[in-house]
Amino acid sequence: MAINRKPKIPTNKSTKTLNVTLKKGENQERKFAEIKLSPTILNTITAQTFIKPLAGEIGLEEAVMVMNEKAEKVNNGDLSDLEATLTAQVVSLNSIFNAMANHAADNMGQYLNAAESYMRLALKAQAQCARTIEILAAIKTPPVVFAKQANIAHGHQQINNDPSYTHAGKSINSSNELLSEANHAPLDTGGTIETGRVNQELATVETFDRGKNASRQS
Repeated sequence: MAINRKPKIPTNKSTKTLNVTLKKGENQERKFAEIKLSPTILNTITAQTFIKPLAGEIGLEEAVMVMNEKAEKVNNGDLSDLEATLTAQVVSLNSIFNAMANHAADNMGQYLNAAESYMRLALKAQAQCARTIEILAAIKTPPVVFAKQANIAHGHQQINNDPSYTHAGKSINSSNELLSEANHAPLDTGGTIETGRVNQELATVETFDRGKNASRQS
């Protein structure tokens, strides 16, 4: 790809130089560390290296400024650059698919291994093209997600200890077991309650005479 340019004006500025201005109170080592680990600067250097055979040298300082502007647009919600990139890549991937498919067709019948290799590359480009279209469609029209509403109580929840459960986890029937062996059985009030032997021994009690006891205390 040839790009016609105007004659360059001689300059001492290097395309690989990035000028850094320290503000008052900033630490120099800290500033250099932030620059060297900056995602925009690192990716700008990578892009600068790979684009050189296609478009020639790009000044690092200007390239970093452009990269920061693109990142700022995305941060502000403007995805037009991303959509344009994905759309262009769809066209490029489709071109790669057709080129590899034609190479496969040219080798078909004579050089089967070469035809198979070209066809594999064509199908890979086709799959990536389809994937890029899916991503682009998701950006343009985000899918709607329906979520069931969970019944969650807000704030603190009070848990009351149930006395019907012991520490061992055994359930204790809170009904009066003296009424019946079966749970919730009706109380039989028609029968006669007999006095047991223990009650017979305690049946005779001493008669308490309030007048005599009072005279003794006096």
